[in-house]
Amino acid sequence: MIQEQYRKVREKIDLACARSGRDPKEVTLIAVSKTKPIEDLHEAYEAGARDFGENKVQEIVQKAPQMPEDARFHMIGHLQHNKIRQVLPHVEMIHSVDSVRLAEYIEKEAQKEEREVKILLEVNVAKEESKFGFAPEEVEEAVLAISQMKHLKICGLMTIAPNVEHPEENRPVFKKLYELSVDIKKKNVDNVSMSVLSMGMTGDYEVAVEEGATMIRVGTGIFGAR
Repeated sequence: MIQEQYRKVREKIDLACARSGRDPKEVTLIAVSKTKPIEDLHEAYEAGARDFGENKVQEIVQKAPQMPEDARFHMIGHLQHNKIRQVLPHVEMIHSVDSVRLAEYIEKEAQKEEREVKILLEVNVAKEESKFGFAPEEVEEAVLAISQMKHLKICGLMTIAPNVEHPEENRPVFKKLYELSVDIKKKNVDNVSMSVLSMGMTGDYEVAVEEGATMIRVGTGIFGAR
């Protein structure tokens, strides 16, 4: 079941890439495995999944050691500063840096471990009160501040679009994040690449791909309902 669902999602990504003239290799599918047992992750791995997304630090800490070495874990949920030390050894990338303060905490831990940490800045494009993230107009200033931190590498931006009935309703959100990344890229800030756009989930990832997503985060579409 999981293997079949994973393949279906990949096929839909390929079709969305074809519609928008993109190379499917540009799009990384992150299997969002939060709350799912390790057996489900192994099944997705067998289908070809190598990138897994988790919302909670404790789930990454538990699951990462039980997966093959080439499995990569992404922290996609809100990160509390007192959990940074626990999660750093296990993550490929932190998608949810939602304040300069959090970046400072990550920098401090990364410095202790003498390593570079790849991060994305979370942008609350739709300005929903229930969501974390920088307002679009705050992003540029945050990029300039965080780019000074020697142990962090800003790889791009992330957003969680509103929960809508029709995927098309989120197209403006994805378009806005893409445009924001293009504007920042033009500034040529040292230590900032803007090569990653993490946007799109089970309900709207095809639209996100058409609008330039390079990472999509799909949970229910692969693992079924929680």
